Amino acid sequence: MATNIQNDRLAISRWTRLRALWRIALRGEERDYTRGPIGRAVFLLAVPMILELVMESVFAVVDIFFVSRLGSEAISVVGLTEAVATLVYAVAIGLSMAATAMVARRIGANNKEGARAAAGQVLWTGMLSAIVIGFIGVMYGAEILALMGAESSVVEVGTSYTQVLLGGSGAVMFLFLINAIFRGAGDAAIAMRSLWLANIINIILDPLLIFGVGPFPELGVMGAAVATTIGRSCGVLYQCWYLFGSRGRLQMRLHDLRLQLQVMLRLLRLSLGGVFQFIIATSAWIGLMRIVAPFGSEAVAGYTIAVRIIMFTILPAWGMGNAAATLVGQNLGAQQAQRAASSAWVAAKYNVYFMLAVMVLFLLFAPQLIGLFSSDPQVIHYGVQSLRIISYGYAFFAIGMVLVQALNGAGDTDTPTIINFFCYWLFQIPLAWWLANGMEQGPDGVFWAVTMAETLIAIVAIWVFKRGRWQFKEV
Repeated sequence: MATNIQNDRLAISRWTRLRALWRIALRGEERDYTRGPIGRAVFLLAVPMILELVMESVFAVVDIFFVSRLGSEAISVVGLTEAVATLVYAVAIGLSMAATAMVARRIGANNKEGARAAAGQVLWTGMLSAIVIGFIGVMYGAEILALMGAESSVVEVGTSYTQVLLGGSGAVMFLFLINAIFRGAGDAAIAMRSLWLANIINIILDPLLIFGVGPFPELGVMGAAVATTIGRSCGVLYQCWYLFGSRGRLQMRLHDLRLQLQVMLRLLRLSLGGVFQFIIATSAWIGLMRIVAPFGSEAVAGYTIAVRIIMFTILPAWGMGNAAATLVGQNLGAQQAQRAASSAWVAAKYNVYFMLAVMVLFLLFAPQLIGLFSSDPQVIHYGVQSLRIISYGYAFFAIGMVLVQALNGAGDTDTPTIINFFCYWLFQIPLAWWLANGMEQGPDGVFWAVTMAETLIAIVAIWVFKRGRWQFKEV
């Protein structure tokens, strides 16, 4: 009896501590991640980063939910424009990786002036990139849709949407970049809240501007682009209020925005690796889709649904990887290489636990999950096969994801790029084609190729990370 009471008290105590940590993570109270328990640091950074990623994914879901009421042409406009927008995301993500690495390293070294200088160059680079992309989007919106293969009716309906969304690319660019600055500084909760604000405004404005509710004009599909741009712009304004205010960790001032060519060139050099990482991974996915396509629309649909489910369910894993990147960068700046390495391994361990839980979910409930999106038996068959086969490699996927992000956080963006190039382009795509066609496994061969490639990435990342050369990377 006494033992049971003691166990109950311990359980209550653990639950109380967990709730307290959760509140701290959401408020962003923790400041110094170079000291104290590593597990606590991973948790406090990962929670807001996971919620930030969830909020970013909500944008696309909300837009397509309302736009789908306008018909197939409107849906095509959104899909084709989003495909082009991945280039914007590639630039933003590449710059974000470099921004997090540079700011985190300087924060860890207690060099706030250097961190502010790096952040200033990030903002300049983002602005110049947004001007170029925005100009092209506004001037050539119709041509971009036509180049993507849109029919004339789709071009007519969607040109304004493309012009607004790409013309307002500065909003998404700064949203990515300033959040990367916050993550590097350890202010992950601020990054999360800026996405909350942006999403709330987008959710409210989407139906009002698309359908013309009350005093709002009926803009059709263009209304979705306007709502998204306004929502993201409000998120950026909130970021700037915090970044240039007195509450954030950096507390930037106008003089921090002066151009420093040497710092900017270093930022661009680091960001190239991040840009190519994203492009390689995205193009590999397109290549796999091309291999699946000859096996029929049901196979494509099943694989597409499975990928969407996979991407949404692994958001916590991405958040864990981002937390590892921040911890590695800050601890290297504090001259604590061993703690930096330990932080990555702890994050990887937690990630394995989570991904194994997702694997069990997919193995048990794959038919039900795919069935939420389609009732076609063939689509469900291919979707189920995709979820189950790919999930067999989730333990390795979890490790590789964290260690690759840890390398990025150390400023070693070149090594993950090389890993992606060999494991995706030179291994995964040829293997997928050979298994699907040469071995006559069909789409299942493509799914197995994904599992094998992610396993190989993890093995190579473990080997590279244990060698330790990333510890001496200058950023």
